[in-house]
Amino acid sequence: ARAAYRELVSTDGVGLTIDRTKKNERVSDVDVGNYGWKSLYALVDSLPNMLTSATRRFVPATVGAVAHSTRAFTSMAAGSLDFINFDPYKTDGQPVKLHNFLNGQWVPAAKTMDIVDPLTGRPMLRMPDTSVGELEPFVKSMRAIPKSGLHNPFRNVERYRMYGDISHKLAAELRKKEVSEHFAKCIQRVAPKSWIQSVAEVDIVRIFLENFSGDQVRFLARGFTVSGDRDGQQSQGYRWPYGPTALIAPFNFPLEIPVLQLMGALYMGNHVTLKCASMTSMVMEEWLRLMHKVGAPPTDVNMIHCGGKVAETLLIEGRPRVTLFTGSSVVAERLASVTAGRIKIEDAGFDWKILGPVRNIASQLEHIAWTCDQDAYAHTGQKCSAQSILFAHHDWVNAGLFEKMGEIARERSLSNLTIGPVLSHTTADIQNHQEKLLKIPGAKVLFGGKPLTGHTIPECYGAYEPTAVFVPLEELVKPENFSTCTKEIFGPFQVCTAWKSDHLKLVLDATERMSAHLTAAVISDDPQVKNAILGVTVNGTTYAGLRARTTGAPQNHWFGPAGDPRAAGIGSPEAIKLVWSCHREIIQDDGPVPEGWVRPTPS
Repeated sequence: ARAAYRELVSTDGVGLTIDRTKKNERVSDVDVGNYGWKSLYALVDSLPNMLTSATRRFVPATVGAVAHSTRAFTSMAAGSLDFINFDPYKTDGQPVKLHNFLNGQWVPAAKTMDIVDPLTGRPMLRMPDTSVGELEPFVKSMRAIPKSGLHNPFRNVERYRMYGDISHKLAAELRKKEVSEHFAKCIQRVAPKSWIQSVAEVDIVRIFLENFSGDQVRFLARGFTVSGDRDGQQSQGYRWPYGPTALIAPFNFPLEIPVLQLMGALYMGNHVTLKCASMTSMVMEEWLRLMHKVGAPPTDVNMIHCGGKVAETLLIEGRPRVTLFTGSSVVAERLASVTAGRIKIEDAGFDWKILGPVRNIASQLEHIAWTCDQDAYAHTGQKCSAQSILFAHHDWVNAGLFEKMGEIARERSLSNLTIGPVLSHTTADIQNHQEKLLKIPGAKVLFGGKPLTGHTIPECYGAYEPTAVFVPLEELVKPENFSTCTKEIFGPFQVCTAWKSDHLKLVLDATERMSAHLTAAVISDDPQVKNAILGVTVNGTTYAGLRARTTGAPQNHWFGPAGDPRAAGIGSPEAIKLVWSCHREIIQDDGPVPEGWVRPTPS
């Protein structure tokens, strides 16, 4: 690390030369501007300690990493990062204060609570702990929004184009390396996952925004017409906003999920009150600051930091016309009652994968094993689309699939965050569930099954090896075992079983009995087998074919559950229209009364 520091100071590796004796100050690719050289000297002097600090052990101590930190600092001076409140590369000092956002202003709360770094347990953020007594201005703001929305096809129509332009500007910002990496690092600090996974989340947001740039927002709100019974009569169908809405977002994708849903709500003409998971809400505070920078109307979105009970009270008193909730099924059902059904839900998914018989398994084994590993353990299994249960045909088992999956899983490491903290379960939670499974006759640990060691992850979170537990199919489907085998553990944990061709009905009966129907995968090169499975299942986002997975969830197709009238989607035009608008029909009837018309008798 110190050698890297010396190389940085003495060479032109990042376009920077500092000679203190001659005061020769040159920057070839950035303008340090008003930050001044004193601040830059201080930054360079601190680099060795930054690199060797225990709290930065997950950042590679290389010249590239040093250069990256310096570029982030200097680009801030150039204006690319002039909107930020949180520096994700700073790992010590006082916790950064977060704020509520109300009616276009950043406002504090009377009390705060500390959010700890999930890798070290040290206080990292100081979040407003908004109380019920402080909700009145948020409630008034909600109630002040008309049911007809901030714009609709008859009023303030220029806002459709405005949000197309805002989307373009936001996407352009995310094409700047400094801005993209800022958000990727913010994600990594609060929801630790690999750099590849973090960058991919930002990329999905960027492409989504590009998809809805230009005229695409008004195309999204396109209606239709149907001719009437006579000249001058015509029915016109419109996508109509709800007006005041609420968005409750989870921790696992702290940028992607809230941004895609937030922008969809705004496109359709709604006002949004945003509440994110406390441990990751910093990311969306940073996003709102970027939105304001590019010209988004600051009064279109309120953001509140608070606990679940306070948020529930806000929904009861504010009465949003629709609430989008992404999170656990238990909370979803409670909010469905609290909101009197005015809710759209993307709740937890116990997601299954069926590996059917395939010709020439040997040529597919490596890819299928890798896909299973990614589906189950990427982002430490904390995806609502993560592979929760694997039904593998005996041909795959005999070919060594489980062993290959174990080999790949053992490559995951806390050092590069390909395995990381489990934010919604403790280590004890996972161990207890594993012990219950192992009491089932024939159950065994295929790989993993132990807590991580040599870390500083706080006890309030989980730290567990990528784990697979095998349960025989005939035991899994028994009523006394089924609920245990299909309990979702939102972490690096899956159940595996095996089936023979004459047991397909048992597998399909199991999928029918599951209560969550978010994602699924059907892997087979036999069209009849594949179509038979697809024809009797309901998962809203189902991947089928030799390259099928459960965790696609990009911006180019619908992602959401099925089989529930409250089901919400994300990412696609159909999802936005379903969640954030309702249908309104207006029948124009301007035709003249026919000449010689005679009033009929009442009917």
